[in-house]
Amino acid sequence: MKSFVTLIAGLLMAVTVSAQEIAPDILVKNVTNEVLDIVRKDKDIQGGNTRKAVELIEVKVLPYFNFVRMTQSTLGKSWRDATPAQQKALTEEFRTLLVRTYSAALTGYKNQTIEFKPFSMNAGDTEVRVRSEIKQSSGQPIPLDYFLEKGSPDWKVVDIKVYGVSLTANYLDTFKTTVRNDGIDGLIAVLQKKNKSGEAAAVKK
Repeated sequence: MKSFVTLIAGLLMAVTVSAQEIAPDILVKNVTNEVLDIVRKDKDIQGGNTRKAVELIEVKVLPYFNFVRMTQSTLGKSWRDATPAQQKALTEEFRTLLVRTYSAALTGYKNQTIEFKPFSMNAGDTEVRVRSEIKQSSGQPIPLDYFLEKGSPDWKVVDIKVYGVSLTANYLDTFKTTVRNDGIDGLIAVLQKKNKSGEAAAVKK
């Protein structure tokens, strides 16, 4: 179930209507349902084809994430201490880390369903929360909230909460410890090693 939570957290797929022309809750509903439909029909992904899952994430999911904002949140105050080159490297490695995480989750999909909660926003709002629940065949529903920010001009995901726990805040503690012990370059090296390990595992499949 943990892998499916990760999957849903990453399912934001491009649609024919541009993001600024559609309410953020409808955007999330449409793209989640569309991507899940693709996964239900793709036996390769369900069978563990990580490489194909990565391709799906790269093409269909990434355009709807603000990775600079997310990486900045995971670094906290340390982001300001990083050089532009380090910030770029951190953003690229964090992006790759999430792609690998989501692609692994895609292969673990087991036909769970999603229920979206009532949504409201005020005119002019630039930050919103879209609430949903993952329905399981047994056990309590899993609360999953998307936090989106209006950019120029698109809505982008900037954080996700599962059981009330923030994705960026969760990484913040780990990243803070690494930066404190090994510096910014040390964190970049840790992320590069983790991503290379994930890539090697995917190639074997």
